[in-house]
Amino acid sequence: MQTRIKFCGLTRQQDVKVAIKLGVDALGFVFVDKSSRNVQINTAVELVSEIPPFVIKVALFMNPQITEVENVIKQVKPNLLQFHGDEDENFCNQFDRPYIKAVPMASTVSLEAFCGQYPTATSFILDGHAAGQMGGGGEKFMWAKLPKSLKKPIILAGGLTVSNVAEAIRVVRPYAVDVSSGIEAGKGIKDPAKMEQFIKEVHRD
Repeated sequence: MQTRIKFCGLTRQQDVKVAIKLGVDALGFVFVDKSSRNVQINTAVELVSEIPPFVIKVALFMNPQITEVENVIKQVKPNLLQFHGDEDENFCNQFDRPYIKAVPMASTVSLEAFCGQYPTATSFILDGHAAGQMGGGGEKFMWAKLPKSLKKPIILAGGLTVSNVAEAIRVVRPYAVDVSSGIEAGKGIKDPAKMEQFIKEVHRD
């Protein structure tokens, strides 16, 4: 099965256009005020305006208010929600949208137990940060230690770059990979050459 690719933390229209041209499967937009990749709703509306069908629009949140999520859904119309905070299953599952839950691998003792708290999640994104921290910082974790018994699709994130994503895929065999800092020239500023090379490395097998 071909590994899917998500580029996250898009803040500029030119980066969105490059990602689409390169054939990325999903684009992530961050709605977290303290993030250096945060976008306002009006900016996000412009960024998603040229995204074609079959490219998934993902809205990322961290401990948001209900009204914040509802406003993004109403105006940006994401296909998928992504939660990175302390949100419980009831919170994540109330918006009539499929959602993925981020697992803070740096502070999670049992991946199976964590995932068991979110039976309605469509998948889990494994990131290298600790609980209470934002993802997107390039933190890696021990890929080889992941259990093989998880029943939901796994999205691998955390420290992925053009130099290690092929190895990560060989070790984990994830459903998808998610990259932000690994394809950037600066915070929220994507590098077209890195974006293209990352996709080539994912498909190298």
